[in-house]
Amino acid sequence: MQRAIRPLATGAALLLLAACQPTPEAPPEGAQRQYGQLTFKPCTLTSAQASSNVEAECATLQVPENPADPGGRKIGLNIALLDTENEGEGKLDPVFFLAGGPGQSATQVAAIVNQSLRDVRKKRDIILVDQRGTGKSNPLDCVDADGKELAFDENAAATPEVIAEFAKRCAASVAGRADTRFYTTTEAIGDLDSVRAALGVDKINLVGGSYGTRVAQQYAARFPQHTRAVVIDGVAPNDLAVGGDFANTFESAIELQVAQCRKDAACAKRFPVDTRTQLRNVMTTLAKAPVEVEYRDPGTAVVRRDPISADTVTSLAFLFSYMPELSSLLPVVLDEAAQGRYAPLMSLNSMATRNMAGQMNRGMQWSVICAEDADRYQEAPAGDRLLGPEVARMFFAACPAWNVGTRPKEFTAPLSTQVPVLLLSGEFDPVTPPRYAEQVLKHLPNGRHIVARGQGHGTLNAGCMPRLLAQFMDTTDAKALDASCLDSLSPVPAFTSFNGWEP
Repeated sequence: MQRAIRPLATGAALLLLAACQPTPEAPPEGAQRQYGQLTFKPCTLTSAQASSNVEAECATLQVPENPADPGGRKIGLNIALLDTENEGEGKLDPVFFLAGGPGQSATQVAAIVNQSLRDVRKKRDIILVDQRGTGKSNPLDCVDADGKELAFDENAAATPEVIAEFAKRCAASVAGRADTRFYTTTEAIGDLDSVRAALGVDKINLVGGSYGTRVAQQYAARFPQHTRAVVIDGVAPNDLAVGGDFANTFESAIELQVAQCRKDAACAKRFPVDTRTQLRNVMTTLAKAPVEVEYRDPGTAVVRRDPISADTVTSLAFLFSYMPELSSLLPVVLDEAAQGRYAPLMSLNSMATRNMAGQMNRGMQWSVICAEDADRYQEAPAGDRLLGPEVARMFFAACPAWNVGTRPKEFTAPLSTQVPVLLLSGEFDPVTPPRYAEQVLKHLPNGRHIVARGQGHGTLNAGCMPRLLAQFMDTTDAKALDASCLDSLSPVPAFTSFNGWEP
């Protein structure tokens, strides 16, 4: 699971509450800012995936790596503050952004957060906490003693055997600087509450997307007294074994894409063989005989020559689920591959893999899924699915080599709370489909589910969503939101050529 997130709010009662809460002192330009017990200093948040930097203020909070051993090793939580643009009205309860993945750094997606929560930020501070094991919070990076990244060919087929071998080397590399048993969601929500307490605020708002929706639900269940409101986008139910249902959700998303193409005359004419059939044909052909392909690397423009196999196509399909903006390219790329021209597919796979590799911390991801999901996954017969159990096998392949923690007994229980919750889904989401949010909504009397038409995994910045998020922040009344402004959303048409789609 990968991107996403959301916001929340209140009304007049909040203004009274805000008066009782600490207000961070606005410092002169370039000076330090005291916010509760934390001292923030100016910083610039950058990311290879972002087109612009974000000016912020950063602080570090030391916490025990093992919460049960407060005298043991400490790790520093990297915290960034995007302060409200309206200092004149004082500070309302802040919004904590919870990144996806597992393995995404919150501060490294600051540019996306800043854009999506721009209206929310007019009244509330945005707090970004790099979850332990990511970003600058003692990252579980796979590096050698000299800090050099362990070799892993991003363009090679990611088979379970390749991943298991790499995980074994990675586990050895982090053993001296981290105990990977303590980098799960359970420790993470404890960290969030430590940050809340250090800031000196009684209640916070949670905005979580994809895996961040799990973090938000777990925090709201454990600390309901400190949770004012919750927004979860790309919702994962607590009892979902992450990665285990992917074959089904991906199949449903492809079928929706096929139906969309059939409704469009230009798309239906250009692709008489639908995407699902093309994908199966290409995978079947390459399973019989992998091919050596010459293509241009989209990141370096260097001409490369690498083998392409059915595993490569499976990997691309998996990455497509996390990068739904690529779905419009899938039909034309598969059509080329069906005619024996694999270079576009290899270039797309290389680009998608590179982008994902820069966003996810593998070690932290393994600490989470190996403790929380792997033993709950039950492999089912592939049936007529495009993707069989291979993807889940890759997802959990590292677990035997990883030092795995535990989860509480109540971990998979559904979130049942009176806290206002706004649930968001993309209609075509191939990872966390709308039916997941509907399942979670059953236990939320003050919840509402909004499906964004034609969208994929992550809807925070879709259309008028930023404005709706700010309104929810102000009222905490999800059911009263007028979401009709989202009716103008529509799917991105399939490319009928590499020049784009027909008008």
